[in-house]
Amino acid sequence: MIRHSVVPTYLFACLLLGGASAAGFIANLILQISALPLIGWALWQMLQKRPSTAIRAPLGLLALLIAVALVQLVPLPPALWTMLPGRSPVIEGYRLLGLAIPWLPLTLAPAAAIASLLWLLPAFATLLAIIVLGAFRARGIAMAIIAVTIASVALGALQIIGSNSAYLYQITNYGAAVGFFANANHNATLLLVCVPFLAALQTTLLNRNPSPRSASAIRLIIAAAYMVVLVGLLINASLAGIGLCVPVVLATWLTFGLHGTAVRRGVTIAAAVMSVATLVIITVGPFGNNLFGEQREHVELTRQTSFALTWRAAYDYFPFGSGIGSFQSIYHTQESLSSVGTTYMNHAHNDWLELLLETGVVGIALAILFLAWWGIRFRAILRADERDPFALAASIATATILLHSLVDYPLRTAALSAVFAACVGLMSGVRPYVHRGQTRSMARHFKI
Repeated sequence: MIRHSVVPTYLFACLLLGGASAAGFIANLILQISALPLIGWALWQMLQKRPSTAIRAPLGLLALLIAVALVQLVPLPPALWTMLPGRSPVIEGYRLLGLAIPWLPLTLAPAAAIASLLWLLPAFATLLAIIVLGAFRARGIAMAIIAVTIASVALGALQIIGSNSAYLYQITNYGAAVGFFANANHNATLLLVCVPFLAALQTTLLNRNPSPRSASAIRLIIAAAYMVVLVGLLINASLAGIGLCVPVVLATWLTFGLHGTAVRRGVTIAAAVMSVATLVIITVGPFGNNLFGEQREHVELTRQTSFALTWRAAYDYFPFGSGIGSFQSIYHTQESLSSVGTTYMNHAHNDWLELLLETGVVGIALAILFLAWWGIRFRAILRADERDPFALAASIATATILLHSLVDYPLRTAALSAVFAACVGLMSGVRPYVHRGQTRSMARHFKI
């Protein structure tokens, strides 16, 4: 059915075209315009039929996210916005210019806030197309992720052998294997996300093709794909990617492998120890880590400095925040004049900290609500009588992206935000669209 190819095709396009957060404007504009028909179709569908109970929670969270962004754009009277924390420099600026204090919104960067909302349109479209329209096949989503990941490794190999023409963006990590992204860390995120989806695809294919010959071919192909991902992580050389590789692989193995209770418990303990050990080695080892330890070169561009200044700014603007999209303008006010140069910090490299700065307690509360929903759904997926392998893979993938967001900003790209949205849709428990006639036929066939 053509309808089932909508989300896999659109996700494939997002992964190819949406790999930058501060570049690729034309490509991202195409994705945003393409998202509008999907969003409109989903809204029309919701007007025709009341959403099911299963999808009300993710729809509610999506509505709250949009509401938080829109409320920040509402102009407030001077008597109100001047009372907000951190607004003293703005007030003083108007006074120095001899201008009357106007009505202003909560966000200190309205244009950037609108741009941030537009940047999320592909993610909104992907989520709505899954949970409202059912315009997907889980296997198609997995294959789209796997296909682009393998192609990204091949492109990354061309990039590191010295072919600058292989880079898709002018502002990028030259000399690194970034693949279809502008940032090597974001390519590492895709590589990690691919791991559980390979396991889910293998499980599904083996269930459908139980013959020994077919099973051997499937295992061989999947093993080859795993090797490509491993090579991709090695040539990518992202510390976060390497650090998260161990827990992601072990979590995937525990989830999809056939283990007894005793073996599972032992492997879980070993996985926890190995994961912590890997992260500690990367943290304290001589690997160019710019978050911990003493920094001697380009201190102003390290995560250590970024985290400290962002935290200080978040404290100044707490509890309401500085507004969505305001990070760059606010961060500049925290930097010392001696550190200002031609390069600048485009994001905090910690989306949780940036969320706290821009949205204050409201954004953090929304994040906690999402994590609560995630935990409830993950528990339900694990306890299901018949586990959905793609829902399990989506659970590991979302956890991976959220963990990586502690030291980077993968969700700021259309590519990975669309992947995240697809995973949320898969976790929600919805099923692909089935025509009414087909449903009656299936009911007769299975006598239900």
